[in-house]
Amino acid sequence: MLNSKQRAYLRSLGNELEPVFQIGKGGLTDELLDQLDLVLEARELIKVRVLKNCLEDEDDLADQISEALDCDVVQRIGRVFLLYRPSLENPRIVLP
Repeated sequence: MLNSKQRAYLRSLGNELEPVFQIGKGGLTDELLDQLDLVLEARELIKVRVLKNCLEDEDDLADQISEALDCDVVQRIGRVFLLYRPSLENPRIVLP
C-alpha cells in the first residue's frame, strides 16, 4: 500500500510516460496479464489505456489487473491508468 507522498512521486514520474498497453474489445485476457506482468517486472511503472471499443469498465479493469498482478493503481484519469509494482530482481524506482 502506498502513502500519499509515494503516490505523488509516482504520478510525477508517470507524467512523461506513454501508454505501453491498450485494452480493446477483447478485454482482459490471460495473455495480456502475462505480458503486463513481464513489463511490470522490467519497468515497475507503466501506463495502460482502455480503448473506447472495450465493453468493460475502466475502473473494474484496473482493479482486476491490480488484484491479479499484486500491483498498485497509482492514478486513474479517464481511460488511462498508471500501475506500479516494485521489481523483485532489479528495483529502479526508490520511493520517498
